[in-house]
Amino acid sequence: MVYQSRGNIVLTVHHLRVSQSERIVWLCEELGLAYELKCYDRDPQTRAAPPEYKALHPLGAAPVITDGDMVLAETNAIIDYIIARHGGGRLSVAPDAANYPDYLYWLHYVNGTLQPSGSLPMMLNRAGVPEDGPFMQAMVQRRKRAVQAVENRLSRSPYLAGAEFTAADIVMGFSLTTVRYFSPLDLSAFPTILAYLVRISARPAYRAAMQKGDPDMALLLS
Repeated sequence: MVYQSRGNIVLTVHHLRVSQSERIVWLCEELGLAYELKCYDRDPQTRAAPPEYKALHPLGAAPVITDGDMVLAETNAIIDYIIARHGGGRLSVAPDAANYPDYLYWLHYVNGTLQPSGSLPMMLNRAGVPEDGPFMQAMVQRRKRAVQAVENRLSRSPYLAGAEFTAADIVMGFSLTTVRYFSPLDLSAFPTILAYLVRISARPAYRAAMQKGDPDMALLLS
């Protein structure tokens, strides 16, 4: 499927369904950009990206954007590129702002700490590592600590970088929702996170992005 937004096309978002490329669709919707959205379905047996998606970039992983002849992968690299080149700096925090370190930390915390803490137990489970073994239990506890850090932050601030919604919240949203299809996580012990998910998922840009990119996927918001 190809969705073309109104206005002149400035870039193409290649979205692998049920993947972290949903973040880039959401970002473009928040910024009100003109963009082309190309969606790709996973292999129904392996759940891997199809050959045409893997051909976009040597890593063969989502997300990927193209802007003319330029091809770019990696979530945070794409976010920085779009915000700087097409977003006029919106949804980021200026380097001279007091909360700039908060923005940087949480933007990179997601893929640097939180998401790996969920991915590793999933891979160990697939490899047959016993769930009640000491190594698996250590990884489970590590994930709980990573999620608790998010809970603690949101108990002091409505959004990760402070009072305003930023790209850090877009990156976080996927790791607290769609990731749970691959690595289940019970959030009932984290009421502040659950309230945060209600808040960010109510944004019209989020709803538009998910409807365009993954219209058949139930949203894990609780």
